Amino acid sequence: MFKRVLPALALCFLSLPAWSQAEAPTAPQAAPAVPTLENGEPTPLTVLVSGSRPGPGLWKVSKDGHVMWVFGIYSPLPVKMEWYSRHVEKVIANSQEYLKSPGSLATVGALRGLTALPFLIGAKKNPDGAELKDILPPDVYARWQPLKQKYFSNDGDIERERPTFVASELYKRAMRDAGFFGGGNQVQGKIDSLVEKHKIKVTDARYRVEIRDPGKALRTFKKSPLDDVPCLVKTMEGLDTDVNVMRARANAWAIGDLDEIRKLNFDDRTAACDHALTTSSVAQNQPELRNMPETAAVMWIAAAEKALANNASTFTVVHIRDILDPKGVIAALQRKGYTVEPPQ
Repeated sequence: MFKRVLPALALCFLSLPAWSQAEAPTAPQAAPAVPTLENGEPTPLTVLVSGSRPGPGLWKVSKDGHVMWVFGIYSPLPVKMEWYSRHVEKVIANSQEYLKSPGSLATVGALRGLTALPFLIGAKKNPDGAELKDILPPDVYARWQPLKQKYFSNDGDIERERPTFVASELYKRAMRDAGFFGGGNQVQGKIDSLVEKHKIKVTDARYRVEIRDPGKALRTFKKSPLDDVPCLVKTMEGLDTDVNVMRARANAWAIGDLDEIRKLNFDDRTAACDHALTTSSVAQNQPELRNMPETAAVMWIAAAEKALANNASTFTVVHIRDILDPKGVIAALQRKGYTVEPPQ
């Protein structure tokens, strides 16, 4: 029973990406150029690459003869694509440490989680029995209707859920419908298997915050509104344009086309959805929850510097968006004096 408590609490409160963007989203970029396959033929945006693919090469972070190899992970990826790279396995086998991806977690203790269990019922619902038609502006609700019919035709309960949870489920169903995995677990799972196979040290530097009095937090959360209409709006807007952009990204990632990857806009729907949760009643009552991404970055950079100092070779995984971000963790290492080299 308790195993179901933690995911539910995380879902309700702080199921946040590691790197929320504080700045406002940039204006949409022009449609990206079509990536090419290995034989030079163009890959149509309506086609997702399939079969075994290597993904991008490795970024090299180095100082004083010590190296950290950085694999740029990406999601969502095509359902019919399998990832495997002999080069990545060789690097893992020759490394002394695997530093897990940057990230942050909201947790509860065992007894605290059990006491919160009775209050989980209805945590995803809008306060006071409100439905989407009561919360969304008329034009937004009108835009929602065909999407509801397409993706939730047999789910009447969706109308009673908070917009941020509706947005999350809508996004997952739309990605599945377009031929994508919902996340990057396929690639991450293979990397974890390779690390286990070669028996190298694993370091998890994610930032963890324990939710205080989760029962009270849940009760307050269920009664409090969320500023989450923009999250659903951005998600619906993105579905009109993002599928082709995601196909271009996935194709470019799969064949390791770094030039094409650099052209792509990674400014996704996450900012508006992150805002809804970081301004929720739970985050307001526990300030350390509001700054989780920033604190997580500091902790990961410190762990990376320690690994670089201690090992001849370290392997790590970072989302490719964050590798290319001038404010991301790799750029921060570069500012600290480390040499950063892109894949050759």
